[in-house]
Order: sequence, then C-alpha cells, then structure tokens
Amino acid sequence: LQRKSLSLHSLFLHKNTHAYTFLSMLSNTSSYRYVATILTLLRIQNVNGFILQLPSGHFSLGTRHYHPRRILSERNGIWKKNKHPLYVSMSSDDHGNDIVDVPCESSSVKDGFDLTLALWCAGLAFDAYAEPSDSSRWEKGSKGTNVAFLSNSFTRSLYSGLFEITPLKCTDLPNENDTAESLLSGDGVDAYMLCAVVEGEMEDDIKYIEEDKFNKGVVGLTSSAHVGRSLTAWSNVDEKQAKPKAKKDGSDSYAYSIPSTWNRGGQAVWINKPLYIYVSNPARARLVFTVMDENLVGEDDVIGSVSKTVLSLLPNVGNAWELAKEKLVKKAKSAVMSGEMLPDDVLQKNLADEIAQCWEGDLKLQTKPKNEDKGGQVTAGAVAGAMIAGPVGAAAGGLIGSFYEEPVRGKLTTRVRYIPIPQVSVKRDRYQIRGGTPGVNWPELYSKRISKLQERDPEVDPDVAGDDLEFCVYVNNELTECSCGIYRSLEKRLIAITFRGTTVPKDLLTDASIIQTPWVDGVDSKSEEGIPQVHVGFRSSLNSISRRLKELTLAAVAPGEDLSMYDVVITGHSLGGALATLFTTDIAEYGFDAGRGLPQLAASEPWWERLAASMKMKDKNRKEPPRPKSLRLYSFGSPRVGNLEFVSLFESLKGKGYDQAYRIVNDQDVVARLPRTVNTLILGSVGYDHCGATALISVPKSSEGGQSVLWVEGESDDALCPVRDGTPLTSPLASGGLLGDIYESVTNAGNNQTADSYKWSDIAQSVGGRLQNLTPSDITSVFGIDKTYAEREVKLIQSITSGEAIAHHLEDEYYQGMGRACGFVANVGKEIVEV
Repeated sequence: LQRKSLSLHSLFLHKNTHAYTFLSMLSNTSSYRYVATILTLLRIQNVNGFILQLPSGHFSLGTRHYHPRRILSERNGIWKKNKHPLYVSMSSDDHGNDIVDVPCESSSVKDGFDLTLALWCAGLAFDAYAEPSDSSRWEKGSKGTNVAFLSNSFTRSLYSGLFEITPLKCTDLPNENDTAESLLSGDGVDAYMLCAVVEGEMEDDIKYIEEDKFNKGVVGLTSSAHVGRSLTAWSNVDEKQAKPKAKKDGSDSYAYSIPSTWNRGGQAVWINKPLYIYVSNPARARLVFTVMDENLVGEDDVIGSVSKTVLSLLPNVGNAWELAKEKLVKKAKSAVMSGEMLPDDVLQKNLADEIAQCWEGDLKLQTKPKNEDKGGQVTAGAVAGAMIAGPVGAAAGGLIGSFYEEPVRGKLTTRVRYIPIPQVSVKRDRYQIRGGTPGVNWPELYSKRISKLQERDPEVDPDVAGDDLEFCVYVNNELTECSCGIYRSLEKRLIAITFRGTTVPKDLLTDASIIQTPWVDGVDSKSEEGIPQVHVGFRSSLNSISRRLKELTLAAVAPGEDLSMYDVVITGHSLGGALATLFTTDIAEYGFDAGRGLPQLAASEPWWERLAASMKMKDKNRKEPPRPKSLRLYSFGSPRVGNLEFVSLFESLKGKGYDQAYRIVNDQDVVARLPRTVNTLILGSVGYDHCGATALISVPKSSEGGQSVLWVEGESDDALCPVRDGTPLTSPLASGGLLGDIYESVTNAGNNQTADSYKWSDIAQSVGGRLQNLTPSDITSVFGIDKTYAEREVKLIQSITSGEAIAHHLEDEYYQGMGRACGFVANVGKEIVEV
C-alpha cells in the first residue's frame, strides 16, 4: 500500500451468503487497480467472490471489464503463476457507486456431480487391484497390517533409513507352564519375536523401557507405530515337519522348535525373511526385542525382552554416507593407480555395500512382567518351609514364595542391518494409473476427456491431479486382506485414498455375511434401539487397517503444511466402495482420529504428539483430530453397508463433515443392489439401504438413442432411484396399477358426464384397452404390490438370468459406461473414439 501511495482511512468487512464486501475511502482514486490486485492475494477460502465498493464522487469510470489475468500463488516460499485465471469487472450500482468485482479462486469442490473427478476416481478404484510386487519395501506390522512404501520422495520426507531385522534363533527357552496349552501345542513355548524402534522423541516409551524392570517390552510401548513380527516356532513342529510344509506352500520361510533337555532349555529357530522397520533419526533411536509365547487359548505371554540403543550396535550409523563415500574414493584412487577402471555398476554396488551397516550377535533377554499367578510358588514354598520348621516354616515359605520372581530366560540371536535412504532431490514423474484388466486404458480415456474440456475453455485447468501425482503407499492386512492405496499431488494439494475390492476367498467371506454390528464399538444393540448398525464383515475388515491408514494420510501433506489445506477424495470398487463409505463416515464425523481404528465408546489413545514427533510434523500440541479442506466420496458398484439409522447418520454429515458422496452404478450391476433387507427367524429383520446419491451409467444397446448414458439422483430429474428397493406394498387402487387405472377411467368419465349422458361404451373401451396391455406387474398390483417395485424386481431377475447383473459389475463394463458418459466409445483393447 505504501509503495503505491494508497491510504485507507477506514475498512469495514461485511459478510453475507455470497460475498465479502469491503467498504473503503481512498485518498488516491487512481489506485483502484492496485486494490483489486491486493484483494486477490488475501486467499480467503470458501467464498464466491470479493466485492470492493468505492464511494461515489471520487471518479467516474462507468461499466468496464478487465481481461483475464493470472495471479500469483505461494508454495514453500516460491511465488509462481496460478493456473486459474482471475476475472476482474467494474460496474455501478443503483446509487451511482462504482463496484469492483474480483472473483476469488474457484472452489475445489464443484456443485453437483463432477464427471471428470468420477472418471479419475474410476481409474484409481480399479488401480487398487494391482498389488505392488514383492520387490517393494514392506513395513511388517505386528497385527498383520503391512505397508509397502512406493514413493521415494514420500518415504524420504518421513524417514532417514530403515532397519532390516532378521531373527535367527532363541535359545534357553523355558517350558510351557500352562497345562491346557501344553496339551494343545506341546510342552515347550511357542515362540515368536517382536521388534520395534523407539525414536528419541518418544520420551514415555524410553522412560518405560529404562525404568520399569518388569516391563513388557514391545507389548507395553504406547508410541511406536512400526512393529515387526517373526513366524511362530511351534513347540510340536520340528525341522523335518516345517521344511516340507513350507515347500508345499511355496514359501522359503519357516520356523521350528528344538525341545529342551535336562541341562538345556528349548530352542526356537527361524528361517525367516527380513523384517523392515523405518526410522527417522537412527542415532537417537533404540531397538526393542521381545520374545513371545503364542497361546491358542487366551492372550499371548511375554517370555522376555531386551533393548539396545542403535549406536551400541552400529556406532557409525550417524555418518554412514560420509564413511561410505570416503572408502569408495580410496578404492577408486587405488584402482586408477593400478591402471584399472571400475565400471559404474561395480561402483554402485560397492557404495551400497559400504553404506549398509550390519551387526549380528546374541542378546540376553533382561526383563519380563511379574508373574500374576503365584499359587504354585506359594504352595511349593509352604511345603519346603514346613519340612524345615513346621507350621512357622510353612508360613514363612509361603510368604517367600509370593515374592519370588523366576529369572528371565532366553538368549536371542539376530542380525541387524541399517540402510540409509539418500536425502537427495527426487523428480516426481506423474504416476500412470494402470487399472486391473488388460486392454482397459483409463489414462487415455481420462486424457481425452481433459483435452475435450480444454478445447471448450483453454483458460480452465480441468485436470484433477497435478503433474506430480504419486502413488505413496499400499496398505494391506494379511489377516483380513483389507487393502488400500494412498496417492497425492502436492501441486494440487490433493490426497486420494482408494480401497481394493473383492479378489481373494477371504474377501468373499467378508462380502457374504449379512449380520450387522453397531457402528460405534461398545454400544449394546440389544438394549438400545434405533442405533446405527453396519455390515459386520465390512467393519471388521476396515478396522484392521484404519488406524495406520489415518497416520499415513496425515503424513502425506507437504512439509510445513497442514491437512486443512488439502482436498481428500475417497474411492473404491465393489467391496472397496463399501469400505470407502465407512471410512468417509468416520472421517466426516470425527476427523482423522489416529488414536483408534473405527469409532468406539472408549476414549482414543494419545497419539498426536507421538505421530508429530515420528513424522516430523511442526504442530505437536494439537487437541482435535485434523480435518481436510474438503472430503468427497465417489464409489463404484458399492454394496449397501448399513441400516436406515446409519444412512440417516451419513446424510446428516453432508455439508458438515463431507462435501460430496456419489455411488456410481453401471446399469444392472447386482452387487450395488445388495445386501437386501431380509427377515429371518434367527436374526430377525436385517435392513440395508444406500448412502449417498446414485449416479447411474449405461451403454445404449442400439444407435437409436433414447437411453440415458448418465442419470444422477436428485440432479437429472425428480424420478425415484432405480437402484434403491423402494416400497414394495401400496394401495391396490394406486395410480399405475391395474385396479387404479380402471378406477381412474370410471372416475374421469363420471366427472365429465352428467348422470343422464353417462357413456358406458367409453368406459368399456378404456378398460378394454387397458386389459389388452396387461403385464405380470399388473397382476401383482391387484394384491397391493407396487407396480414399479415389481417391474424392478422382474428386471433384476432377468439380468441375473442373462448374466448382465454380474457382467455389469466388472471393470470392462464400467470402463465402457464411464466412456459413454464422457462422450466416448471405449471398448477393451480398442482405440477410444468420440461418439
């Protein structure tokens, strides 16, 4: 303002539903252009426009319009041209005041169904079926939740390196002290190893490990998100049994036990693939190892734990790069002096070998929890005391037995390898969405859609994601087979989450159940009526990865930025669409609460400070779970997920927790019409209904036209959604039914004629014509069954019989349907052409 010699005597801000109005008095009226430019930099969000109202009498300009100009936007301290043009216009109001209208940047959420976004989400929904290869670095979790880090830039923004932990064996193990367990799995313990990294900022965990001599090791940690778990070495399985079984299963990993003898404890031996655990600051971290006894009945027991600082095992972990480069330079110089030339691949291999530091050795287990059941010890002490000093000795022996703690047994042999992640600038090439079916080309279809939109308006950038779109991580739970991927575009400040649909037998079991469970865990559905309930299989599956998924999503924002600056889009096909719906409901109502999985009555665990420390977030004092700038759900072929109360909860969150929710359904897709409301003797009434508006796509069966290729519930017209069940029962005299139409014919004739001129011949002709066009649904309408409902049910049965119901659920059919909705003929394996 000072640079342009502009002074503001007064500035008032008035807010209405459509705009922010600025009233000002200017001493230099020639500076109105600069005021308009300044307003564009205020970056007020979620507003339709800025209006600068200037008092009349200062100048006379009349109505003027400024050509589109590009404004600047800031990211990480760098100003650059924005892709969205700015339109500035000037006019006069009824009182002669000059008004400068400066529209703000258009909202990222458009009103109504966004076909371009839907097409982009379709590619992602089917891209989730392509699971990453085994070459990806997998972070193995203790409860079966594994993460494959697929983006180098995303991984480097979180971690400095990773530990490769390979458990080898554990010797001097105690025998099983539980009689029931020994009958089920043998006399020895069924050992497996847990390993976790405690970062330097995790003060509570460090204090727990260092000061509590009866700590539970990895099991007692509250902040460590990354835990590795080995196979279980069952005490009744020896090497001769384990090795052939692994070979038969196509695995090169197995574990077995060696029984104890009179002078030697039992052994657990692991031929195990390495466990990978990521770390932010290895020089300040410590490794915690815990050997567990897996129980077939009840909770697993802690055999013993040991913790070591990383520097005590790998003293040069802090300067691995410098030492590796120094050694490599010496080796290269020596080769040159001797007249040799080391090839690049040899240099790269040597560098990799030098950087990765390794330690292998024995770790004596040092701590274990107190023995809660000391009945046997007290009895043994009392018997021994009685033999020495009678009743007094028995009392003293029992007291001593109650205080006695067995020594910790077990010696763990393991290999620890640290691999630094190079902290160098990485160019992010745009990730190419693949889809799951050969011959389906989602990227090309999307590209043609974008080109078509740009031809209409070259000044608009319709691309959903930026050129830096990257596939960050893939999350999978090996117990439930629930899987999803996280994508991001820092350029567009966009995060996309896509859930995988049905692919394996475990998914089929998840889909098949119709039993419902309370949406909020801990609520008693038997004592409370009218509570939101959801499909038990869907909820259980999502709950297995939900907490880790939230943590990784929060980490996907750029350094120094916050989730509130980002748009979040959630999608999925089939089972993936159901999981996407549940996840959207959770986020819409509670935000990204990473202190738990799905909603529960119990309080969430403290989590933000730990997550902020481990993922290099600046805000470490947040009290409320973060929320995104916008939240949108676009699912494909999604089954119904909950009862009417859950649907009501979901709809109540629109505009308050989420911005859009659409279910794209391809024509006769039967999965999108399941589960049905049923009544059973055992379960009673189990009701299901849809969440969000339906967007129905279809491919015309002929070139004659007449069939809509895209119909959106509540937007295209006021017609009832054909995918919903509707009301099966109606009045037999309802309009459209046989008796209803006959009744209307008689009534209309009576209204139009006098009693003397009542023309029975006209009535007979009308009724006769109606009977000639009799359909099966007309017969059912006589018994009070809604005609539209009956016709829809008949059509559904016909589609199942013909195979369309299943075919329309598959990717190739959705590919064709989305193509036609966008104005293209898109057939599998063929060139995409415009209609």
